[in-house]
Amino acid sequence: MAIRPQQVRPVPAPLVAALESLQRELGIPADFPAPVHDAAAAAAASPRLPSLDRTDLELVTIDPQGSRDLDQAVFIERAGEGFTVWYAIADVAAFVTPGDPVDLEAHRRGQTLYAPHRRTPLHPPELSEEAASLLPDQLRPAVLWCLGLDSHGELRSTSVTRAVVRSRAQLTYREVQEQLDAGTAPGALQLLRTVGQLREQIERERGGVSLRIPEQEVVVEQDQWRVVHRSALPVEGWNAQVSLLTGIAAAHLMLDAGVGLLRVLPPATDAALLKLRVTAEALRIPWPEEVSYPEFVRGLDPGTGTHAAMLYACTLLFRGAGYAAFDGRPPEQSEHSALATPYAHVTAPLRRLVDRYGSEVCLALSAGQPVPEWVRQALPGLPEEMESSARRASAYERGIVNMVETLALSARVGEEFTATVVEVREDGSKGTIIIRDPAVEASLKVPGLQLGAEVRVRLVSADAAAGRSVFEPVAGAAAG
Repeated sequence: MAIRPQQVRPVPAPLVAALESLQRELGIPADFPAPVHDAAAAAAASPRLPSLDRTDLELVTIDPQGSRDLDQAVFIERAGEGFTVWYAIADVAAFVTPGDPVDLEAHRRGQTLYAPHRRTPLHPPELSEEAASLLPDQLRPAVLWCLGLDSHGELRSTSVTRAVVRSRAQLTYREVQEQLDAGTAPGALQLLRTVGQLREQIERERGGVSLRIPEQEVVVEQDQWRVVHRSALPVEGWNAQVSLLTGIAAAHLMLDAGVGLLRVLPPATDAALLKLRVTAEALRIPWPEEVSYPEFVRGLDPGTGTHAAMLYACTLLFRGAGYAAFDGRPPEQSEHSALATPYAHVTAPLRRLVDRYGSEVCLALSAGQPVPEWVRQALPGLPEEMESSARRASAYERGIVNMVETLALSARVGEEFTATVVEVREDGSKGTIIIRDPAVEASLKVPGLQLGAEVRVRLVSADAAAGRSVFEPVAGAAAG
Protein backbone atom coordinates (compact mmCIF):
# COMPACT_ATOMS: atom_id res chain seq x y z
CA MET A 1 0.00 0.00 0.00
CA ALA A 2 1.13 3.60 -0.44
CA ILE A 3 0.16 7.10 0.48
CA ARG A 4 1.45 9.60 -2.01
CA PRO A 5 2.90 12.97 -0.99
CA GLN A 6 0.14 15.56 -0.66
CA GLN A 7 -0.24 19.17 0.27
CA VAL A 8 -2.06 19.84 3.56
CA ARG A 9 -5.68 18.77 3.06
CA PRO A 10 -8.76 18.84 5.26
CA VAL A 11 -9.69 15.51 6.84
CA PRO A 12 -13.17 14.20 5.90
CA ALA A 13 -15.47 14.77 8.88
CA PRO A 14 -16.25 11.05 9.48
CA LEU A 15 -12.52 10.36 9.89
CA VAL A 16 -11.41 13.23 12.14
CA ALA A 17 -11.89 11.50 15.48
CA ALA A 18 -10.67 8.12 14.22
CA LEU A 19 -7.52 9.62 12.70
CA GLU A 20 -6.74 11.54 15.88
CA SER A 21 -7.20 8.33 17.87
CA LEU A 22 -4.87 6.40 15.55
CA GLN A 23 -2.22 9.10 15.82
CA ARG A 24 -2.44 9.07 19.63
CA GLU A 25 -2.29 5.28 19.77
CA LEU A 26 0.83 5.13 17.60
CA GLY A 27 2.47 8.22 19.08
CA ILE A 28 2.52 10.16 15.82
CA PRO A 29 3.82 13.66 16.68
CA ALA A 30 1.82 16.68 15.53
CA ASP A 31 4.86 18.93 15.15
CA PHE A 32 8.49 19.37 16.17
CA PRO A 33 9.36 20.88 19.54
CA ALA A 34 10.36 24.55 19.36
CA PRO A 35 14.07 23.85 20.07
CA VAL A 36 14.18 21.47 17.10
CA HIS A 37 12.66 24.10 14.79
CA ASP A 38 15.13 26.66 16.11
CA ALA A 39 18.10 24.36 15.55
CA ALA A 40 16.88 23.50 12.03
CA ALA A 41 16.46 27.19 11.13
CA ALA A 42 19.97 27.96 12.37
CA ALA A 43 21.42 25.03 10.43
CA ALA A 44 19.54 26.04 7.27
CA ALA A 45 21.10 29.48 7.50
CA SER A 46 24.69 28.17 7.71
CA PRO A 47 25.20 24.75 6.13
CA ARG A 48 28.64 23.16 5.94
CA LEU A 49 29.31 23.48 2.20
CA PRO A 50 31.96 21.30 0.54
CA SER A 51 34.68 22.87 -1.59
CA LEU A 52 34.03 20.72 -4.66
CA ASP A 53 31.69 22.46 -7.14
CA ARG A 54 29.79 20.13 -9.50
CA THR A 55 27.05 22.51 -10.55
CA ASP A 56 28.11 21.67 -14.13
CA LEU A 57 26.25 18.35 -13.91
CA GLU A 58 22.79 18.52 -15.50
CA LEU A 59 21.04 16.77 -12.64
CA VAL A 60 17.24 16.43 -12.38
CA THR A 61 14.93 15.03 -9.73
CA ILE A 62 12.14 12.56 -10.58
CA ASP A 63 9.48 12.10 -7.90
CA PRO A 64 5.73 11.75 -7.38
CA GLN A 65 3.62 14.83 -7.98
CA GLY A 66 3.68 17.19 -5.00
CA SER A 67 6.95 15.99 -3.46
CA ARG A 68 9.02 18.53 -1.55
CA ASP A 69 11.51 16.25 0.25
CA LEU A 70 13.74 15.59 -2.75
CA ASP A 71 16.52 13.16 -1.79
CA GLN A 72 17.98 12.24 -5.18
CA ALA A 73 18.98 13.90 -8.43
CA VAL A 74 20.33 11.94 -11.40
CA PHE A 75 22.37 12.58 -14.54
CA ILE A 76 23.58 9.83 -16.87
CA GLU A 77 26.06 10.27 -19.71
CA ARG A 78 27.90 8.08 -22.15
CA ALA A 79 31.46 7.09 -21.29
CA GLY A 80 32.95 5.34 -24.31
CA GLU A 81 30.88 2.21 -24.83
CA GLY A 82 29.61 2.37 -21.26
CA PHE A 83 27.94 4.90 -18.99
CA THR A 84 28.65 7.20 -16.06
CA VAL A 85 25.81 7.51 -13.56
CA TRP A 86 25.98 10.64 -11.41
CA TYR A 87 23.66 10.36 -8.44
CA ALA A 88 23.41 13.28 -6.01
CA ILE A 89 21.94 12.53 -2.58
CA ALA A 90 20.82 15.25 -0.17
CA ASP A 91 23.61 15.76 2.39
CA VAL A 92 21.78 15.85 5.72
CA ALA A 93 25.06 15.86 7.63
CA ALA A 94 25.82 19.29 6.16
CA PHE A 95 23.06 20.59 8.44
CA VAL A 96 22.72 18.09 11.30
CA THR A 97 25.36 17.57 13.99
CA PRO A 98 25.42 14.36 16.07
CA GLY A 99 23.67 14.98 19.36
CA ASP A 100 22.00 18.24 18.37
CA PRO A 101 18.21 18.69 18.76
CA VAL A 102 17.49 17.80 15.11
CA ASP A 103 19.59 14.64 15.33
CA LEU A 104 18.00 13.47 18.58
CA GLU A 105 14.49 14.04 17.23
CA ALA A 106 15.35 12.15 14.04
CA HIS A 107 16.40 9.16 16.13
CA ARG A 108 13.05 9.28 17.92
CA ARG A 109 11.16 9.29 14.61
CA GLY A 110 13.22 7.00 12.40
CA GLN A 111 11.49 7.86 9.13
CA THR A 112 9.00 10.18 7.45
CA LEU A 113 5.35 9.14 7.71
CA TYR A 114 2.87 10.01 4.97
CA ALA A 115 -0.86 10.60 5.25
CA PRO A 116 -3.34 12.17 2.79
CA HIS A 117 -3.69 15.28 4.97
CA ARG A 118 -0.05 15.88 5.92
CA ARG A 119 3.46 14.52 6.21
CA THR A 120 5.09 13.72 9.51
CA PRO A 121 8.68 14.32 8.43
CA LEU A 122 11.87 12.85 9.81
CA HIS A 123 13.47 16.29 9.80
CA PRO A 124 11.85 19.73 10.27
CA PRO A 125 10.50 21.21 7.01
CA GLU A 126 13.08 24.01 7.22
CA LEU A 127 15.51 21.27 6.17
CA SER A 128 13.53 18.40 4.62
CA GLU A 129 11.42 20.57 2.31
CA GLU A 130 13.69 23.58 1.93
CA ALA A 131 17.40 23.98 2.70
CA ALA A 132 18.47 20.31 2.40
CA SER A 133 16.02 19.28 -0.34
CA LEU A 134 17.40 19.13 -3.88
CA LEU A 135 14.94 21.69 -5.19
CA PRO A 136 15.52 23.01 -8.71
CA ASP A 137 17.84 25.98 -9.41
CA GLN A 138 19.25 25.97 -5.87
CA LEU A 139 22.82 25.40 -4.72
CA ARG A 140 22.79 22.38 -2.44
CA PRO A 141 25.37 20.29 -0.56
CA ALA A 142 25.16 16.70 -1.75
CA VAL A 143 26.72 13.28 -1.40
CA LEU A 144 27.70 12.68 -5.02
CA TRP A 145 28.05 9.14 -6.31
CA CYS A 146 29.95 8.46 -9.54
CA LEU A 147 29.19 4.97 -10.83
CA GLY A 148 30.97 3.66 -13.90
CA LEU A 149 29.12 1.03 -15.92
CA ASP A 150 30.22 -1.02 -18.90
CA SER A 151 28.18 -1.39 -22.08
CA HIS A 152 26.08 -4.13 -20.46
CA GLY A 153 25.27 -2.05 -17.38
CA GLU A 154 27.62 -3.91 -15.03
CA LEU A 155 29.18 -1.82 -12.27
CA ARG A 156 32.90 -1.31 -12.89
CA SER A 157 33.87 1.64 -10.65
CA THR A 158 32.52 3.44 -7.61
CA SER A 159 33.45 6.72 -5.96
CA VAL A 160 31.53 9.01 -3.65
CA THR A 161 32.38 12.47 -2.36
CA ARG A 162 30.77 15.64 -1.10
CA ALA A 163 30.00 18.35 -3.64
CA VAL A 164 27.84 21.39 -4.26
CA VAL A 165 25.25 20.65 -6.97
CA ARG A 166 22.30 22.34 -8.63
CA SER A 167 19.29 20.45 -9.94
CA ARG A 168 18.07 21.71 -13.30
CA ALA A 169 14.43 20.60 -12.99
CA GLN A 170 11.91 18.91 -10.72
CA LEU A 171 10.17 16.29 -12.86
CA THR A 172 7.37 13.86 -12.12
CA TYR A 173 7.25 10.22 -13.15
CA ARG A 174 4.29 10.94 -15.40
CA GLU A 175 6.10 13.79 -17.19
CA VAL A 176 9.20 11.70 -17.83
CA GLN A 177 7.20 8.69 -19.03
CA GLU A 178 5.22 10.86 -21.44
CA GLN A 179 8.42 12.39 -22.83
CA LEU A 180 10.01 8.99 -23.29
CA ASP A 181 6.91 7.57 -24.95
CA ALA A 182 6.68 10.57 -27.30
CA GLY A 183 10.38 10.48 -28.17
CA THR A 184 10.92 14.04 -26.90
CA ALA A 185 12.96 13.21 -23.78
CA PRO A 186 16.46 14.70 -23.60
CA GLY A 187 19.43 12.39 -23.98
CA ALA A 188 20.10 11.94 -20.25
CA LEU A 189 16.53 10.72 -19.65
CA GLN A 190 16.77 8.37 -22.62
CA LEU A 191 19.91 6.96 -21.01
CA LEU A 192 17.93 6.51 -17.78
CA ARG A 193 15.68 4.15 -19.71
CA THR A 194 18.67 2.40 -21.32
CA VAL A 195 20.55 1.93 -18.06
CA GLY A 196 17.36 1.01 -16.20
CA GLN A 197 16.56 -1.72 -18.68
CA LEU A 198 20.12 -3.04 -18.59
CA ARG A 199 20.02 -3.16 -14.80
CA GLU A 200 16.65 -4.94 -14.89
CA GLN A 201 18.23 -7.58 -17.14
CA ILE A 202 21.15 -7.94 -14.72
CA GLU A 203 18.67 -8.34 -11.88
CA ARG A 204 16.95 -11.13 -13.77
CA GLU A 205 20.26 -12.86 -14.51
CA ARG A 206 21.40 -12.84 -10.89
CA GLY A 207 18.04 -14.23 -9.73
CA GLY A 208 16.49 -11.09 -8.26
CA VAL A 209 12.78 -10.50 -8.52
CA SER A 210 10.35 -7.62 -8.19
CA LEU A 211 6.66 -8.34 -7.62
CA ARG A 212 4.48 -6.36 -10.03
CA ILE A 213 1.42 -6.06 -7.83
CA PRO A 214 -0.88 -3.05 -8.28
CA GLU A 215 -0.73 -1.46 -4.84
CA GLN A 216 -3.44 0.24 -2.89
CA GLU A 217 -2.94 3.98 -2.85
CA VAL A 218 -4.84 6.74 -1.07
CA VAL A 219 -5.43 9.72 -3.36
CA VAL A 220 -7.10 13.06 -2.74
CA GLU A 221 -9.22 14.65 -5.46
CA GLN A 222 -11.21 17.81 -4.71
CA ASP A 223 -10.74 17.10 -0.99
CA GLN A 224 -12.28 13.64 -1.38
CA TRP A 225 -10.22 10.72 -0.10
CA ARG A 226 -10.37 7.39 -1.89
CA VAL A 227 -8.33 4.24 -2.39
CA VAL A 228 -7.29 3.08 -5.86
CA HIS A 229 -5.17 0.29 -7.25
CA ARG A 230 -2.19 1.81 -9.08
CA SER A 231 0.36 0.07 -11.27
CA ALA A 232 3.84 1.58 -11.43
CA LEU A 233 4.98 3.30 -14.61
CA PRO A 234 8.01 1.77 -16.37
CA VAL A 235 10.12 4.85 -15.57
CA GLU A 236 9.55 4.24 -11.86
CA GLY A 237 11.24 0.88 -12.25
CA TRP A 238 14.14 2.37 -14.22
CA ASN A 239 14.62 5.14 -11.68
CA ALA A 240 14.47 2.57 -8.86
CA GLN A 241 17.23 0.62 -10.59
CA VAL A 242 19.57 3.62 -10.23
CA SER A 243 18.81 3.75 -6.51
CA LEU A 244 19.33 -0.02 -6.23
CA LEU A 245 22.59 0.27 -8.16
CA THR A 246 23.82 2.85 -5.66
CA GLY A 247 22.74 0.72 -2.70
CA ILE A 248 24.54 -2.28 -4.18
CA ALA A 249 27.71 -0.22 -4.71
CA ALA A 250 27.46 1.02 -1.12
CA ALA A 251 27.07 -2.51 0.23
CA HIS A 252 30.21 -3.71 -1.55
CA LEU A 253 32.21 -0.77 -0.20
CA MET A 254 31.05 -1.71 3.31
CA LEU A 255 31.70 -5.44 2.94
CA ASP A 256 35.16 -4.89 1.48
CA ALA A 257 36.07 -2.68 4.47
CA GLY A 258 34.31 -4.75 7.14
CA VAL A 259 32.12 -1.96 8.50
CA GLY A 260 28.65 -0.73 7.71
CA LEU A 261 24.94 -1.39 7.82
CA LEU A 262 23.22 -3.64 5.29
CA ARG A 263 19.59 -4.12 4.37
CA VAL A 264 19.17 -7.89 4.58
CA LEU A 265 16.51 -10.49 3.88
CA PRO A 266 16.96 -14.20 4.65
CA PRO A 267 16.51 -16.60 1.73
CA ALA A 268 13.21 -18.36 1.33
CA THR A 269 13.11 -21.80 2.89
CA ASP A 270 12.58 -24.97 0.87
CA ALA A 271 9.31 -25.47 2.73
CA ALA A 272 8.08 -21.99 1.75
CA LEU A 273 8.96 -22.58 -1.90
CA LEU A 274 7.22 -25.95 -1.83
CA LYS A 275 4.12 -24.28 -0.39
CA LEU A 276 4.16 -21.79 -3.27
CA ARG A 277 4.36 -24.63 -5.80
CA VAL A 278 1.38 -26.26 -4.12
CA THR A 279 -0.46 -22.93 -4.33
CA ALA A 280 0.33 -22.65 -8.03
CA GLU A 281 -0.99 -26.17 -8.58
CA ALA A 282 -4.19 -25.34 -6.69
CA LEU A 283 -4.64 -22.28 -8.90
CA ARG A 284 -3.91 -24.38 -12.02
CA ILE A 285 -0.98 -22.17 -12.99
CA PRO A 286 1.75 -24.22 -14.70
CA TRP A 287 5.13 -24.09 -12.93
CA PRO A 288 7.55 -26.58 -14.53
CA GLU A 289 10.26 -27.96 -12.22
CA GLU A 290 13.02 -26.44 -14.34
CA VAL A 291 11.54 -22.90 -14.05
CA SER A 292 13.01 -20.89 -11.18
CA TYR A 293 10.93 -18.82 -8.79
CA PRO A 294 12.02 -15.46 -10.34
CA GLU A 295 11.22 -16.70 -13.86
CA PHE A 296 7.84 -17.97 -12.71
CA VAL A 297 6.93 -14.67 -11.02
CA ARG A 298 7.90 -12.60 -14.07
CA GLY A 299 5.41 -14.61 -16.13
CA LEU A 300 2.43 -13.75 -13.93
CA ASP A 301 -0.19 -11.23 -15.04
CA PRO A 302 -1.51 -9.14 -12.11
CA GLY A 303 -4.66 -8.40 -14.13
CA THR A 304 -5.73 -12.06 -14.05
CA GLY A 305 -7.58 -13.20 -10.93
CA THR A 306 -5.67 -16.44 -10.30
CA HIS A 307 -2.35 -14.74 -11.07
CA ALA A 308 -3.19 -11.89 -8.66
CA ALA A 309 -3.82 -14.49 -5.97
CA MET A 310 -0.48 -16.11 -6.78
CA LEU A 311 1.36 -12.81 -6.56
CA TYR A 312 -0.28 -12.11 -3.22
CA ALA A 313 0.96 -15.47 -1.97
CA CYS A 314 4.46 -14.62 -3.21
CA THR A 315 4.59 -11.53 -1.00
CA LEU A 316 4.60 -13.85 2.01
CA LEU A 317 7.80 -15.53 0.79
CA PHE A 318 10.13 -12.62 1.45
CA ARG A 319 8.82 -11.07 4.63
CA GLY A 320 11.30 -10.40 7.40
CA ALA A 321 13.64 -7.79 5.89
CA GLY A 322 15.79 -5.96 8.42
CA TYR A 323 19.18 -4.36 8.97
CA ALA A 324 22.52 -5.91 9.93
CA ALA A 325 25.17 -3.65 11.46
CA PHE A 326 28.79 -4.83 11.55
CA ASP A 327 32.18 -3.45 12.50
CA GLY A 328 34.90 -5.97 11.83
CA ARG A 329 33.40 -9.25 10.68
CA PRO A 330 30.61 -9.02 8.07
CA PRO A 331 27.28 -10.59 9.08
CA GLU A 332 26.56 -14.19 8.23
CA GLN A 333 23.45 -13.08 6.36
CA SER A 334 24.71 -10.29 4.12
CA GLU A 335 22.37 -10.54 1.11
CA HIS A 336 18.92 -9.23 0.41
CA SER A 337 17.49 -12.43 -1.02
CA ALA A 338 14.76 -10.79 -3.11
CA LEU A 339 17.46 -8.68 -4.83
CA ALA A 340 19.93 -11.60 -4.81
CA THR A 341 22.79 -9.30 -3.83
CA PRO A 342 24.16 -7.35 -0.87
CA TYR A 343 22.41 -4.01 -0.56
CA ALA A 344 22.47 -0.94 1.71
CA HIS A 345 20.17 2.04 2.23
CA VAL A 346 21.98 5.29 1.32
CA THR A 347 19.71 7.17 -1.09
CA ALA A 348 16.90 8.62 1.07
CA PRO A 349 18.46 10.44 4.06
CA LEU A 350 15.76 13.13 4.21
CA ARG A 351 13.13 10.45 4.80
CA ARG A 352 14.99 7.57 6.48
CA LEU A 353 17.44 7.90 9.39
CA VAL A 354 19.69 4.97 8.49
CA ASP A 355 20.70 6.44 5.12
CA ARG A 356 22.66 9.30 6.71
CA TYR A 357 24.82 6.77 8.53
CA GLY A 358 25.28 4.61 5.45
CA SER A 359 26.38 7.65 3.46
CA GLU A 360 28.92 8.65 6.10
CA VAL A 361 30.43 5.15 6.08
CA CYS A 362 30.78 5.19 2.30
CA LEU A 363 32.20 8.72 2.16
CA ALA A 364 34.94 7.74 4.61
CA LEU A 365 35.74 4.46 2.86
CA SER A 366 35.84 6.05 -0.60
CA ALA A 367 38.27 8.69 0.70
CA GLY A 368 40.45 6.10 2.44
CA GLN A 369 39.68 7.61 5.85
CA PRO A 370 38.47 6.05 9.13
CA VAL A 371 34.72 5.87 9.61
CA PRO A 372 33.76 8.67 12.06
CA GLU A 373 33.51 7.51 15.65
CA TRP A 374 29.98 8.90 16.07
CA VAL A 375 28.89 6.65 13.20
CA ARG A 376 30.58 3.56 14.64
CA GLN A 377 28.97 4.15 18.03
CA ALA A 378 25.50 4.46 16.53
CA LEU A 379 25.66 1.44 14.19
CA PRO A 380 24.73 -1.33 16.70
CA GLY A 381 21.49 0.37 17.77
CA LEU A 382 20.24 1.41 14.35
CA PRO A 383 18.63 -1.93 13.32
CA GLU A 384 16.20 -1.89 16.25
CA GLU A 385 15.51 1.84 15.86
CA MET A 386 14.57 1.30 12.21
CA GLU A 387 12.53 -1.82 12.93
CA SER A 388 10.51 0.08 15.53
CA SER A 389 9.83 2.99 13.17
CA ALA A 390 8.92 0.57 10.34
CA ARG A 391 6.31 -1.13 12.53
CA ARG A 392 4.78 2.23 13.36
CA ALA A 393 4.80 3.38 9.72
CA SER A 394 3.14 0.16 8.57
CA ALA A 395 0.43 0.37 11.24
CA TYR A 396 -0.21 4.03 10.40
CA GLU A 397 -0.57 3.47 6.66
CA ARG A 398 -2.69 0.33 7.10
CA GLY A 399 -4.95 2.11 9.58
CA ILE A 400 -5.51 5.05 7.23
CA VAL A 401 -6.16 2.82 4.23
CA ASN A 402 -8.70 0.82 6.23
CA MET A 403 -10.50 4.03 7.22
CA VAL A 404 -10.60 5.35 3.66
CA GLU A 405 -11.79 2.00 2.32
CA THR A 406 -14.71 1.90 4.72
CA LEU A 407 -15.51 5.57 4.13
CA ALA A 408 -15.82 4.83 0.40
CA LEU A 409 -18.04 1.83 1.18
CA SER A 410 -20.23 3.48 3.84
CA ALA A 411 -22.89 4.56 1.34
CA ARG A 412 -22.96 1.14 -0.35
CA VAL A 413 -24.05 -1.18 2.47
CA GLY A 414 -26.25 -3.91 1.02
CA GLU A 415 -24.64 -3.81 -2.45
CA GLU A 416 -23.02 -6.82 -4.10
CA PHE A 417 -19.48 -6.91 -5.49
CA THR A 418 -17.27 -9.32 -7.40
CA ALA A 419 -14.10 -10.19 -5.49
CA THR A 420 -11.05 -12.41 -5.95
CA VAL A 421 -9.90 -14.71 -3.15
CA VAL A 422 -6.16 -14.03 -2.71
CA GLU A 423 -5.46 -15.82 0.56
CA VAL A 424 -7.09 -18.73 2.40
CA ARG A 425 -6.38 -20.14 5.84
CA GLU A 426 -5.21 -23.74 5.93
CA ASP A 427 -8.54 -24.88 7.35
CA GLY A 428 -10.39 -22.94 4.64
CA SER A 429 -12.56 -21.07 7.16
CA LYS A 430 -11.35 -17.56 6.41
CA GLY A 431 -9.65 -15.72 3.59
CA THR A 432 -8.65 -12.39 2.14
CA ILE A 433 -10.51 -10.95 -0.84
CA ILE A 434 -9.68 -8.09 -3.19
CA ILE A 435 -12.34 -5.96 -4.85
CA ARG A 436 -10.99 -3.94 -7.74
CA ASP A 437 -13.64 -1.22 -7.87
CA PRO A 438 -13.62 0.28 -5.33
CA ALA A 439 -10.07 -0.83 -4.42
CA VAL A 440 -10.67 -2.81 -1.23
CA GLU A 441 -8.94 -5.64 0.61
CA ALA A 442 -11.07 -7.37 3.24
CA SER A 443 -11.49 -10.57 5.22
CA LEU A 444 -14.22 -13.06 4.39
CA LYS A 445 -15.26 -15.69 6.93
CA VAL A 446 -16.90 -18.62 5.21
CA PRO A 447 -16.01 -22.31 4.78
CA GLY A 448 -15.09 -23.65 1.36
CA LEU A 449 -13.15 -20.68 -0.01
CA GLN A 450 -10.96 -21.52 -2.99
CA LEU A 451 -7.77 -19.59 -3.64
CA GLY A 452 -7.96 -17.54 -6.84
CA ALA A 453 -11.72 -17.96 -7.20
CA GLU A 454 -14.03 -15.10 -8.10
CA VAL A 455 -16.86 -14.78 -5.60
CA ARG A 456 -19.89 -12.55 -5.23
CA VAL A 457 -20.04 -10.83 -1.86
CA ARG A 458 -22.47 -8.46 -0.17
CA LEU A 459 -21.37 -5.56 2.02
CA VAL A 460 -23.00 -6.01 5.44
CA SER A 461 -21.51 -3.04 7.29
CA ALA A 462 -18.84 -0.36 6.91
CA ASP A 463 -17.60 1.51 9.98
CA ALA A 464 -15.23 4.27 8.79
CA ALA A 465 -14.30 5.33 12.33
CA ALA A 466 -13.18 1.80 13.19
CA GLY A 467 -11.72 1.16 9.74
CA ARG A 468 -13.66 -2.09 9.45
CA SER A 469 -15.97 -3.44 6.75
CA VAL A 470 -17.82 -6.76 6.85
CA PHE A 471 -18.74 -8.80 3.78
CA GLU A 472 -20.74 -11.98 3.42
CA PRO A 473 -20.91 -14.35 0.45
CA VAL A 474 -23.90 -14.22 -1.81
CA ALA A 475 -25.73 -17.51 -1.55
CA GLY A 476 -24.15 -20.19 -3.69
CA ALA A 477 -21.07 -18.12 -4.57
CA ALA A 478 -18.68 -18.88 -1.69
CA ALA A 479 -16.66 -21.57 -3.44
CA GLY A 480 -16.50 -19.75 -6.79
